Amino acid sequence: MANASVTLQIATLPDSPGVYQYYDKEGKLLYVGKAKNLKKRVASYFTKNFDNNRTRLLVKKIETIKHIVVKTETDALLLENNLIKNYQPRYNVMLKDDKSYPWICIKNERFPRVFPTRRMIKDGSEYYGPYTSMKTVHTLLDLIKGLYPLRTCNYDLAEEKIRDGKYKVCLEFHLGNCAGPCEGLYSETEYHENIEAIRNIVKGNFKDSLHKFKSQMKALAADLKFEQAQRVKEKIDILENYQSKSTVVNPKINNVDVFSIISDESYAYVNFLQLSHGAII
Repeated sequence: MANASVTLQIATLPDSPGVYQYYDKEGKLLYVGKAKNLKKRVASYFTKNFDNNRTRLLVKKIETIKHIVVKTETDALLLENNLIKNYQPRYNVMLKDDKSYPWICIKNERFPRVFPTRRMIKDGSEYYGPYTSMKTVHTLLDLIKGLYPLRTCNYDLAEEKIRDGKYKVCLEFHLGNCAGPCEGLYSETEYHENIEAIRNIVKGNFKDSLHKFKSQMKALAADLKFEQAQRVKEKIDILENYQSKSTVVNPKINNVDVFSIISDESYAYVNFLQLSHGAII
């Protein structure tokens, strides 16, 4: 049951997507969460009977509720991820049941695989994240899979092994999901160009891939290769549809860190956002 102060704070929350932040009586950040509807989500904490003791303890400690309104659920998820990553609120960690947050790994190997993981191994691989939801990771990886053919096997694709014909293409090749580097059907140079494009997409830069695909589509259409041009157009549509789910603040902005500061007689609160290529990440 919420006290009078918290009840009043809930009543003033909007019915909008956003991120909410719970603070204790000392002004310490306890928990950060996202919501499709801020008022309904926050109110549910004080009307449900939680089985989890840690959640019940969290609710008892809440004295102040702050919120940030965004335009879409995707923006709420991304903002929540950044706030948790920067502030590491105690109850976000505790309520994860000791599971680490998911990352996207670009493996350190000749033809790098790109996959989700909860473990960071210091072997020279690249890790992007952390993300607050494995669903977000899979959404991004599905996008990448639809744009670029990548291998999923764990073969050692050393040059001499490919040259000696040690491996044969698998079902992923026949489905069009992999270009067959195991049989030397795809060059290392072209594969790494795709990996570089994927790095940019994960960082929020869609511009380079869009420009490349649009140029390819025009060239194919000019050569009357309309079926191939249509397949490239489908990639453009996939990328533009995903990009539209993130709020574009200003397309002229490149990479900017944005801080907002609110203070009263007792405390000061700082929020932090990262903008990459004009969009909140």
